[in-house]
Amino acid sequence: MKFNTKTIHGGQEHDKAYGAVMPPIYQTSTYAQSTPGGHKGFEYSRTHNPTRKALENSFASIENGKHGFAFASGMAAIDTVIKLLKPGDEVISTNDLYGGSYRLFTKVFSKYGIKFHFIGMDNADKIASYVNENTKLIWVETPTNPMMNIIDIKAASEVAKANNILLGVDNTFATPYLQRPLDLGADIVMHSATKYLGGHSDVVMGALVVNDDDLAEEIAFLQNSSGGVPGPQDSFLMLRGIKTLHIRMQRHSENGKVIAEYLASHPKIEKVYWPGFESHPNHDVAKAQMDDFGGMISFVTKGNSYEDAIKIVEKLKIFTLAESLGGVESLAGHPASMTHASIPKEEREKTGVVDALIRLSVGIEDVDDLIADLEQAIG
Repeated sequence: MKFNTKTIHGGQEHDKAYGAVMPPIYQTSTYAQSTPGGHKGFEYSRTHNPTRKALENSFASIENGKHGFAFASGMAAIDTVIKLLKPGDEVISTNDLYGGSYRLFTKVFSKYGIKFHFIGMDNADKIASYVNENTKLIWVETPTNPMMNIIDIKAASEVAKANNILLGVDNTFATPYLQRPLDLGADIVMHSATKYLGGHSDVVMGALVVNDDDLAEEIAFLQNSSGGVPGPQDSFLMLRGIKTLHIRMQRHSENGKVIAEYLASHPKIEKVYWPGFESHPNHDVAKAQMDDFGGMISFVTKGNSYEDAIKIVEKLKIFTLAESLGGVESLAGHPASMTHASIPKEEREKTGVVDALIRLSVGIEDVDDLIADLEQAIG
């Protein structure tokens, strides 16, 4: 089954009770048992729910994985991954990553004796140089948030496998439409499904997908024990969103290319960060491991002025100034004061997240309207 078909049919079956084409919303917390332990596969909805199970099957299918897991948010999914570790373990993470991930690592799990190294991952040798006997996880975002850096997943997996380390990949920006980390050697794929997988800015959710049975058993145990699961209504909405992922991502990518090229040619723009440019660092890696380059773009104006950046995002009319990304509508954000505010200024600026940086999530509107909106805002 090819990808475009998987988004609609992958891992799904018609409802056994009445043949419903869409999995019904099983709005129930518990299930009748004929005798203690005698049930039809479901006993309590924190552990399993038919609507959520259908969604988890879909997650696994579109990522070419064996086991899918749904969580109440992307952060709950990452929280579960880190709970696979123990005090004394170490994690090698990219230094350009979502601010919420950085906050979770440094403000929550570091208190429990887990050590995190934040490094540039532009080549595998840098990753390998930080590996020691305590390293248990390599955590990758690619493209990174918000600098759009590209990390070679296959090269990172070779380092991980050579040292018996787990490799986790946050695939939120690319989605499995553009990039499939498990096929490139990753052990765990994570999504903030809130973004492109849901695609309509109406549900918050996270996802994990793995192939290894033992790893899946550990994740299932943590998912059930910690209880950070989504309800059936949100699971239904996410399933509905996934069914149009392929056509949405095609338009996101088409519009993203036009907007990136427009910004790169604008006389008031200093720098545009988008992996589709041949001049982008690791463009060849992006071209090899991605099917297209997506709709996420960051840029700074000439003069690197914080004031100019704020004026631009406040003047936008079709692009909405808001947290998050990946919806059908175009969004604009100011990472330094929004998504990455939890990262200290000196650490942000080391990776290029300066106060003048603007991040765009290019939606699926008419691209001429988007260009006109940017033109009037930039001036």
